[in-house]
Amino acid sequence: MRVAMVTTHPIQYQVPWLRLLGQQAGIELQVFFAMVPDAAEQGREFGVAFEWDMPLLEGYAHTVLENVAKRPSLTEFRGCDTPGIGRALREGRFDAVIVNGWGTKMALQALWACKRQGIPCIVRGEANGLRPRARWKRFLHARLLARYAACLAIGSNNRDYLRAAGVPDKRIFATPYCIDNLRFRDAAERWRQELGVSALRARFGLDSARTVFLFSGKFVEKKRPGDIIEAVRRLPEVVRSNIQILLVGDGPLREQLQQAAQGLPVHFAGFLNQSEITAAYAASDALLLPSDSGETWGLVVNEAMACGLPALVSDQVGCAVDLVTPGATGEVFGCGDVAALAALLKRYAAKREALAQMGQAAQARVLDGYNFGRVVDGAMAALTFVTETSR
Repeated sequence: MRVAMVTTHPIQYQVPWLRLLGQQAGIELQVFFAMVPDAAEQGREFGVAFEWDMPLLEGYAHTVLENVAKRPSLTEFRGCDTPGIGRALREGRFDAVIVNGWGTKMALQALWACKRQGIPCIVRGEANGLRPRARWKRFLHARLLARYAACLAIGSNNRDYLRAAGVPDKRIFATPYCIDNLRFRDAAERWRQELGVSALRARFGLDSARTVFLFSGKFVEKKRPGDIIEAVRRLPEVVRSNIQILLVGDGPLREQLQQAAQGLPVHFAGFLNQSEITAAYAASDALLLPSDSGETWGLVVNEAMACGLPALVSDQVGCAVDLVTPGATGEVFGCGDVAALAALLKRYAAKREALAQMGQAAQARVLDGYNFGRVVDGAMAALTFVTETSR
């Protein structure tokens, strides 16, 4: 079976399962990109230019198409404009095509090309019903989704959204959102064994005796990092003396956050690349993610759990319903409810052992149920379904 994957650029969370899919018996995979971003474009939303310090173009066949966009970009609909995708699919004589989302011009160009050439097109997107959308937009999404031969669901909220849009269950296949669990788990464990937690914490300017709550991500509005600082400010001094916040990342809100955090046990680590971020996880006791509904999943939760941390997340984070069982693998609080977040910080301020136990359960959850093997199983099932149906 000749299979094409169409996606904007090499994504660190996507490349591993593409490699694995290409290794399956009877599958010949070709990946098409619109661009390979430079350091400036890769770090645009972080406000820091960087390149991922891991190989993203090895282990699978790929082609970078001509991107004719006037301003090539990963963050704008017209930033990935690849009219040559039709010719590439026609010349490749593909049996099926998988498209990553529908929020770019490239993705829609691939869908239209598949329709013209009679190639079954499968989509994998992140949309869920938590995010408010106008009725007209939901109507257009439903019309669009009806054109795909199958949909790959990343989780429960995403599956519910597809169902609400009229996609029948027989055309929905589970491909749970995940990261390279073993790489994160093993790297975090190496940090703990080789340096020790106390030394790791000293590296970030942290007190080895206090409970460490970690935020990792872009300093942007949708992730609401300011809620964490405000929650700490509301805590009595006796509680503050038992906790510390480690903020990893960068972005447009950094200066504002630093000003708000003055006088509080809040530490800024800056942007950390893939080989460094596991040190922050290893030094911490729990993850905090107070994002709004713009956080359609939250793969940082997968990362933290793979490293043995529980997650305290808002109820608008897409993965909450799948990954976070209150009191078992983490906690859930109302988005924007700073008082509830402060209450959780207070509850767990002196309970590092309880957090560690939840972290073990969280790690088991992602290792067992949210891994690349399950993604490939779901993709293979969808490919079999669409090719048999199209005959």
